[in-house]
Amino acid sequence: MKKLIVLAVAMLGLTVSAAAQEGYKFTDTKVLKTVPITNQYRSGTCWCFSTLSFLEEEILAKGGEQVTLSQMWIVRNAYFDKAVKYVRLHGNLNFAVGGAAHDVTEMIKKYGAVPLEAYPGYNYGTEMPEFGEIDAVLLAYVEAIIKNKNGKLTTAWQEGLNGILDAYFGKRPEKFTYKGKEYTPKSFAESLPINMDDYIEFTSYTHYPFYTTFALEVPDNWMWHEMYNIPMEEMMQCVDAALEAGHPVAWGTDVSEKSFVGSKAIGIIPEEVEKNIVGSDAEKWGKLTEAEKQSKINNLESPMKEKTITQQMRQEAYDNYQNTDDHGMVIIGTAVDQQGNPFFKVQNSWGDKGPYKGFYYFSRPFVEYKTMDIMVNKNVVPKEILKKIGLK
Repeated sequence: MKKLIVLAVAMLGLTVSAAAQEGYKFTDTKVLKTVPITNQYRSGTCWCFSTLSFLEEEILAKGGEQVTLSQMWIVRNAYFDKAVKYVRLHGNLNFAVGGAAHDVTEMIKKYGAVPLEAYPGYNYGTEMPEFGEIDAVLLAYVEAIIKNKNGKLTTAWQEGLNGILDAYFGKRPEKFTYKGKEYTPKSFAESLPINMDDYIEFTSYTHYPFYTTFALEVPDNWMWHEMYNIPMEEMMQCVDAALEAGHPVAWGTDVSEKSFVGSKAIGIIPEEVEKNIVGSDAEKWGKLTEAEKQSKINNLESPMKEKTITQQMRQEAYDNYQNTDDHGMVIIGTAVDQQGNPFFKVQNSWGDKGPYKGFYYFSRPFVEYKTMDIMVNKNVVPKEILKKIGLK
């Protein structure tokens, strides 16, 4: 009997322990209609995958039919334009596969769009993007062009660049048939129920005046594209307004924080270690080393207090390279954890893995703190904000 009691107590302890470490539990409060999860695989093309998902979901929000646009069409054209600019600047530009949301809208404006089936773009023996060789070959080529001993560029170098791009991505179709109708890339883009001029970007930093535009100084903004600079609170109002109106948000962010745990698909900005002591846990917490305390927070064993984010915190993190252009995703909904704390539901492009099959949850403080920029449909931006930036 005594053994049974001991066993029961032990089992009760295990139950309590499991309950104490059950982790975050989310309840979705609003979720938009989304397109399937994509997979950028071994390539730095999150900017393209995420923004195309954003635009495809904008099509759904407009009542249009689901379409899957070719990611590699955008990447291939962006690589050409980037290479030309890199050579013009004698190599003084970030020449890598990274980019931003506006790369996609600008490429569509310039080159049009094509459905995935018309241009898969994997012309090098794999079914998913693997860019180790492509990146190295393209960089070596443009470096050779800049360093050539002729004293000037030949008339063949851009044709040579196109040859490399065609070899890896495939030749660009001048015409194609989609659902029984013939298109050019330009006419196909024009057939979509969305207008690239409707999409604007916001950022929020104090080294430029609010309600003006500036080119966000991050390596992946190779276009030097300008964004509207507004206070953090108004940037978040744009996120809230878009979701409330049934529209997604293209989100440029930084997921380098230790408190972003990819395996759990959660990102938060926890308070300092000492401020996470709660109730009866205080005695046990006090016996832990600083490393053990930090580990418990970083492992997200249960909901915890988060920092209150300020404009100054954002600026300091940006100025000190703690926040930089790291990853692009799509905000597609809202949720709360079991304590009622607000979170955003986010669509990623790392395949349908993880506990939420390709979706992730980021706390509101995380989005406030780690957002580099957002792209939204200007028609859902609050009118008072549009007025402040000089738009109608």
